[in-house]
Amino acid sequence: MNVVDAMIADRLQKALRGTVRQNEPMARHTTWRVGGPAQLFIVPADADDLRIALEILAEADCPWHACGYGSNVLVRDGGINGAVIHTGYLRGLEIHPSGRIVAEAGVPLMVLVRRAVASGLAGVEALAGIPATIGGAVAMNAGAHGQAIGDGLKRVTICRKDGCREWPAEALEISRRHCLLPENGFILSAQLQLQPGDKNELARRMLEVLKTRRAAHYVGAANAGSVFRNPEQQAAWRLIDAAGLRGRRLGGAQVSEQHANFITNDGSATATEIETLMQEVAAAVAQHSGAQLEPEVRIWGELNMTGNV
Repeated sequence: MNVVDAMIADRLQKALRGTVRQNEPMARHTTWRVGGPAQLFIVPADADDLRIALEILAEADCPWHACGYGSNVLVRDGGINGAVIHTGYLRGLEIHPSGRIVAEAGVPLMVLVRRAVASGLAGVEALAGIPATIGGAVAMNAGAHGQAIGDGLKRVTICRKDGCREWPAEALEISRRHCLLPENGFILSAQLQLQPGDKNELARRMLEVLKTRRAAHYVGAANAGSVFRNPEQQAAWRLIDAAGLRGRRLGGAQVSEQHANFITNDGSATATEIETLMQEVAAAVAQHSGAQLEPEVRIWGELNMTGNV
C-alpha cells in the first residue's frame, strides 16, 4: 500500500466497529478459491458502519466492490486496487405474519428460503440451493424454476456516501438476471412480500429443487456456478458441449465433465488460467456455432501486481 492507502486504512480502523484488514487474500472469500489480495477488506458492523465506510472511501476517491457469498465473481491474480466491502455482519432477518420479509444483504439466500417455507410463505422455495446472499441475489435478480427474487421484491434500502434510503422495486428496472442499482449504491437490505402457502407442499417443492440442483450442479471441485449467460433461446452448456469442450483443461482449471457451463479449480488453478480458459471456450463456441457467450461471472481486479490489466 502507498502512504495514502495506509492513511485510508487507519481512518477506517479508527472510525468503524466492524473489521478492516489490509491486503486480504480474496481466495478466502470466493467459491473459486482463487484471487489476489484486496488492498482494503471491510466488514461493516451495521448500517451506520457501512455509511461511514462509504463516506471515507468516497472522500479518498477509493473504488470498492460489494462481496457476499463470492460465488459469482472471479478475482484476478493481481488482486484489487481499492476496497472490498463484505456483508458478513449484515445478517438481520425479520419475517412477519403478513408475509412481509426484511432481510439484510448478508443473509444467505438459503436461510431466507428455509425460514419462509417454515413460515408457510410461498414465492422463494424454487430458489433453494442458489449460492448467494440476499444482496447478491437482488443485484443479479437470481432466479430458477420459474421464480426470481425480484418477483416478490417491494423495496430495497441502498446506502451511498450521503446516507441510506429506500428505493421502490419499480425504480430498479428489474428483469431477467438484471437489477439497475444507483451509481455507487450498496444494497443494505431488501423487503419482500410473499403469499401464504401450504407448509408441507412448500417443503416438498424446496427439497425437490435441492435434489435437482445437487444432481445437476455437483461437480466435485471449487467453482463459481454457471460461467456464461444463456444466449437467447439457447443453453450455454449445450453450445459448449457441442463445440467439444467438455473436459477441456488449462493448468488447474477445467471445463467440468459433469456440467459444461462450469469451470472447476482442482486446487492448483490460478485466476489467469480460469479467465484464459473462459476466453478459449467463448472463442471456440463462436467458431463452432456462431453464438456469442457472455460471462455471467463478474471479473474484478488486476492481472498482476503492477496494476496492468
